[in-house]
Amino acid sequence: MACLNNLIAVILALGLQSALGRAGVVDPDLLERASTSTDTTRDWWQVAQFYQIYPRSFKDSNGDGIGDLQGIISKLDYLKEIGVTATWLSPIYTSPMADFGYDISDFFDIQAEYGTLSDFDELIAEANKRNIKIILDFVPNHSSDENVWFTKSVNREKGYEDYYMWHDGYLNASTGVREPPSNWLQAFRGSAWEWNDVRQQYYLHQFAVKQPDLNYRNPAVVAQMKRVLTYWLDRGVAGFRMDAVPWCFEVLPDADGRYPDEPLSGYTDDPDDSSYLKHIYTQDLRETVEMVYQWRTLLDDYQRIHGGDTRVIMVETYSGLDYVMQFYGNRTTKGAQIPFNFQFIVGGNGDKNNTQLNAVGFVKIINSWLTQMPAGQTANWVMGNHDQRRVGSRYGENRIDLMNMLQMFLPGVSVTYQGEELGMTDLDISWEDTRDPAACNSNANIYEQFTRDPARTPFQWSDEANAGFSTNATTWLPINPNYVTVNVKTENATSPSHLSLYKQLVELRKQKTLQLGATRYANVGENVVAIKRSLTGNSTYVLVANVLDTAVSGVDVESALFATGNYTIKLLNPLAKATVGDSVTLSNLSLEPYAALILESV
Repeated sequence: MACLNNLIAVILALGLQSALGRAGVVDPDLLERASTSTDTTRDWWQVAQFYQIYPRSFKDSNGDGIGDLQGIISKLDYLKEIGVTATWLSPIYTSPMADFGYDISDFFDIQAEYGTLSDFDELIAEANKRNIKIILDFVPNHSSDENVWFTKSVNREKGYEDYYMWHDGYLNASTGVREPPSNWLQAFRGSAWEWNDVRQQYYLHQFAVKQPDLNYRNPAVVAQMKRVLTYWLDRGVAGFRMDAVPWCFEVLPDADGRYPDEPLSGYTDDPDDSSYLKHIYTQDLRETVEMVYQWRTLLDDYQRIHGGDTRVIMVETYSGLDYVMQFYGNRTTKGAQIPFNFQFIVGGNGDKNNTQLNAVGFVKIINSWLTQMPAGQTANWVMGNHDQRRVGSRYGENRIDLMNMLQMFLPGVSVTYQGEELGMTDLDISWEDTRDPAACNSNANIYEQFTRDPARTPFQWSDEANAGFSTNATTWLPINPNYVTVNVKTENATSPSHLSLYKQLVELRKQKTLQLGATRYANVGENVVAIKRSLTGNSTYVLVANVLDTAVSGVDVESALFATGNYTIKLLNPLAKATVGDSVTLSNLSLEPYAALILESV
């Protein structure tokens, strides 16, 4: 949702760095125990390849320059071809599009420009034929101000009086002007409180003005949102990605009805920037975690009654890891199966540019999740999404294949954002073409700090006009000119290519060692990340990657990973000057800049 770069950076400044600040190599025994399980089976989601579709930018079927459900249906065979287990769709509900679907006016219907409920049912049916599961984006924190619930709440209709967060505010004793209840800031700049003339009160909106916050301390709201979940489960979805979860609850007011002001962060001098404050009263409350537990119970009860495969919850949270890990659940209560691991997004430099991140930094990122994840849970690896700069733009184009190899090799769930398998990169969007409210609420001088548009440009299907995305003369966002060479058609016909390697990685992930095996990892100097996956009775695999722009030789991976025996090259990226099948000596490896190899024991 609105997990903006400045907000991510302040989270780092306020504590996440301590989680990432350990030594680059920790006790190897600890590293292996952290990811070893005695289980010999996995549920479908635990070894799944998830794929995020941003529907507006995926495929346009009717020539209006906007992607839609029929466009997704037309490309399901592509998803099958690249090994997708389940795809989660960014919001497709009825919406005025103030935040491109995250402002929902009807949680029970489809936005007309995307299609109809019949189209959605067809999508479910066609996906099922291909054994692809559909995950919906659930937006619990807020609705659109054009939702009938909000209209009824504005008019104080019975049962809706407290559906949203309302407050009188206060008269300034000096000026006589009414002011907001607190200093709370929205994610899109400015006060989180907006005056409503009809109701004569302020309402809380932690995102855009047109996205009023629902009141989760009202049991009627909790029940309503559970009805939303059940409705879409009845239509065949396999689970939900839950948006902007940490914002669902705010602290209670004091005995006089006052909300506390949030303290200054010290991160920025811009008083309208969300990161100007420490959000200790509006984010990361324990009640939010417990609400996710309720949603998990609902999904489990649904499966118990209706049968079928496990329904999953994927939680979006950029909070500190001590809070994120609570979403997994505890000894008595189950939580989300997949609290998103954004460490490759917020880790490293915590900003848009990780091109200089060295091997020590990579290992710290991996270590931060695997050593803090509760026992018996499953890791997941998210390299990018619709709110973040693309992997190739954040980590460097020479690292695109390396990052895909890393994501597919690490234990647990992989989550790919559409186009990362092709090596799509950001397109700088002009102020005139900017559509993202996070940017539009700023100005032409600073909008690039906030915009999420560069990663949302249309998917590149071919070298034809408009990248094969649309037959319309224009598209809702401009298309990256590099589509001429970076597209599905060209990369399918070329080897090596980003796409051809991605497909090979998908096949490799089917090996028992990668699904069930132990993991040991270390950095060898500042250049090399080394990871070993092993499982008794099966081949052992080793990933070695030179993450920097300087060549290295005499690299001793054998000692770093306690890896003995003979190995040959199974897969490699094009920057490695070697050949599949070549024998290698683990104690004396040479790697070109950005070269990455996956080795197999023989």
